[in-house]
Amino acid sequence: MRLALALAACALAAPALAEPDYTPRDVVAVENAEWTRDAVLYQMNTRQFTTEGTFKAAQKQLPRLAAMGVDIIWLMPIHPIGEVNRKGSLGSPYAVRDYRAVNPELGTEAEFRAFVAEAHRLGLKVILDWVANHSAYDNPLTVSHPEWYTRTPEGALMSPAGTDWSDVADFDYSQPGLRRYMTESLVHWVREFGIDGYRADVAGYVPTDFWETARAELEKVKPVFMLAEWEQRDLHARAFDATYGWGWKEAMQRLVKSGEGAGPMRGYYAGKSETWPHAAMRMVYTENHDQNSWDGVAAQIYGPAYEAAIALSFVGPGLPLIYNGQEADNDRQLEFFERDPIVWKEGRHADLFRKLVALKTAHPALHNGRFGAPLVEVPTSTSADVFAFTRGAAGERVFAVFNLSPRGHTLTFDKARHHGRYIDALTGAPASFAGGESLDLPAWGYRIYTETK
Repeated sequence: MRLALALAACALAAPALAEPDYTPRDVVAVENAEWTRDAVLYQMNTRQFTTEGTFKAAQKQLPRLAAMGVDIIWLMPIHPIGEVNRKGSLGSPYAVRDYRAVNPELGTEAEFRAFVAEAHRLGLKVILDWVANHSAYDNPLTVSHPEWYTRTPEGALMSPAGTDWSDVADFDYSQPGLRRYMTESLVHWVREFGIDGYRADVAGYVPTDFWETARAELEKVKPVFMLAEWEQRDLHARAFDATYGWGWKEAMQRLVKSGEGAGPMRGYYAGKSETWPHAAMRMVYTENHDQNSWDGVAAQIYGPAYEAAIALSFVGPGLPLIYNGQEADNDRQLEFFERDPIVWKEGRHADLFRKLVALKTAHPALHNGRFGAPLVEVPTSTSADVFAFTRGAAGERVFAVFNLSPRGHTLTFDKARHHGRYIDALTGAPASFAGGESLDLPAWGYRIYTETK
């Protein structure tokens, strides 16, 4: 009886449990730099970008890129390349022999500093491609810190499991010393050379907590932009501003190949809206170095849908990328392990890129991540093939209509979500939608309108 009374007294004295906090929380804690608001990425393969293949030669092209309107120059790895197990005569830039040096084939440290300084003078930012998961087999770290590397059961260095990357040795991120060295190396280029962030190669092959620690250390120097070559929402919480939108590329290539219509792209955007934080920037592209080198030339992959794919990458939710040579209609797969300079000319898509960059910059609805507006679909009479949507509040909307099929259509609109007065963003022609209008779109045709007040 005494025990029962004592237990009852304890129960009465126990403090009430705190009411859970049901307030929605933004799962993205990364503070995006203001200059990422309307950013467009431009990937530069320094080896192939000019006839000389150097920073000094590439620097002369920076005014052209600034005039084009791009914001962030992403340089493929600039570090010395390993010789052991080298692929081709020049090797892969992703086989890093020294994380704190410049590849002499590209130029000197002074020339790289000059490149970054000129980019900054022109209002451009510069990010480096960073290979944290593995190094060259002859990186001195294999001798000075052999414990930092993954080993075969027999104790030998090994390439990343499940890959054919025979020219690189896998790091072991259970080693605190490796984490410190790699973080300090990342900080080195920001502090000493003024670069503005990184594109992280195969970011998902490296523990997320490493990236979170590295991001915090980088932010102590200055605001940076971080892009992960991976498609995982957790990377946005405390490490990366942007991740790859591989699903966008896969949806576009699927519907081009199958001719099935807008379904795959509608599914991609629905999935992004439902499962990814609004603040998460997703990089979308029609071409990059991997696709160009191993899959094919973008103009050939997308065929007659190429122009529509480019346009959608700019006006749909996403951080758009231009790969060097796209504006010159590069028509071949560039060599990856050899010198193979781009043949520069005024391409037929150059003006389209300039207009789309200007459009994205001018209209807040099209800005990146938390800065931009969500997509609101506008149903049409041919929704199986046509994907139409608005972005932004009434009075400042962007209204886009994409025929994502090899079939021409005359279509009408079923709702009033887009009603208003507009101008065609690419031609300047006026347009008005108040109900009952029809629109003719050829196969793979599209229209982009901006609202007028």
